[in-house]
Amino acid sequence: MKSSVIIFPGSNCDRDMDVALKKFGFSNQMIWHNDKSIPKSDLIVLPGGFSYGDYLRCGSIASKSNIIKSVIDFANSGGLVLGICNGFQILTEAALLPGILQQNKYLNFICENVYVKIKDKKNKYFNNIKKDILELNIAHNEGNYFCSNDELQQIKENEQIAVTYCNSQGEENEGSNPNGAMNNIAGIFNKEKNILGMMPHPERMIDKFLSGEDGSLFFQNLINNMK
Repeated sequence: MKSSVIIFPGSNCDRDMDVALKKFGFSNQMIWHNDKSIPKSDLIVLPGGFSYGDYLRCGSIASKSNIIKSVIDFANSGGLVLGICNGFQILTEAALLPGILQQNKYLNFICENVYVKIKDKKNKYFNNIKKDILELNIAHNEGNYFCSNDELQQIKENEQIAVTYCNSQGEENEGSNPNGAMNNIAGIFNKEKNILGMMPHPERMIDKFLSGEDGSLFFQNLINNMK
């Protein structure tokens, strides 16, 4: 399987993602944001970081980069696109996913491990994954997901909620919501479920001795479903 990680000025998780993808069998290539085309790929990843210093709105400038047209064309053709943290923000700014990511409820930067519950497995990202609750890391200042009530109703009807913040027992409540996100939403799909945006970083949890292994479950499951 071939993957491509898009690098923007200010990306800081692109190399972590490269390591994770290669560890689980992807042949990965790094693509500069100013390029106009993407080599043949089975998966495109928009990594975490602070593209363009998070000026204006997070991801807004990056969403106008030359490469985004190719990302949109790839996504519209049914290709798998994964956006993590800032990548999620870019996907919403490029209108590939509904809603926005606004500043955390308590106006603070959060870096900690959290639990997320997988809400839908009828897709290549989570089908057959061995756990329903994953422990992953978050590191963001603008992870508070918000959309209109009409959009939320559509998201629910189409089963587009991918993962939600929860506690270790899977309970979704205010106490397990680190940033104030609407309905504890930590990640969503597009209607076709080939695009996934989520705030937690699976690429940071791929080594039981250094971090944790729940990210390993995510990547191993993904490539298995793509074969």
